[in-house]
Amino acid sequence: MPTDAVLLVVLDLTGTFAFALGGALTALRATRLDVFGVVTLGMITALGGGTIRDVLLDALPPATFVDGRYLAVACAGGLVAAYAGPHLHRLATPILVADAAGLAVFAVTGATKATGLGFGPAQAVIVGAITAVGGGTLRDIAIGRVPAVLTSGFYAIPALIGATATVALGALGVATPTAAVAGALLCLVLRLVAVRYDLHGPFPLAVPEPEPEPRD
Repeated sequence: MPTDAVLLVVLDLTGTFAFALGGALTALRATRLDVFGVVTLGMITALGGGTIRDVLLDALPPATFVDGRYLAVACAGGLVAAYAGPHLHRLATPILVADAAGLAVFAVTGATKATGLGFGPAQAVIVGAITAVGGGTLRDIAIGRVPAVLTSGFYAIPALIGATATVALGALGVATPTAAVAGALLCLVLRLVAVRYDLHGPFPLAVPEPEPEPRD
């Protein structure tokens, strides 16, 4: 297998585990679920973005259903959260780092795969961002809350920037592994800085309250 393809799979599996762990822990905290429910939501978080990516790219069947390693890694992440949740609950920082790492990895793997299949730069960046936020969005919908991508402005933005950097470096002739690692690191740093300093995107102007109707 070519080196570029090996790197893509390694990054994909790393992001899958990180997202499964973070997604399952998020579900565990938000709702009262049994082990099956926790693992299922972890797997949805980990595999949802990649599945959406492959459908958009017409790379069918999705890698999730072809390569059993994805299912195994996602299931492992969910099980770790289900049985080690009380201990991991104290490790808020590592969990945030894992989620940020998953976001970064999926952003660049999505963009890289799209570019490799011949898609244009803009399309590749969009696919990268969707890959990064897709699984978490499905998880949040499943547990009945507003998706994080809509409430945390510096969640999707780092993914877009990381994907853009990866595509731009590739267009400049930088080797795929180097471009992917650079884009992932950029996304990771931006996301962690946003979490550390509680940064958000600009909010819309407040809509004025309607004036009360006069009473007769």
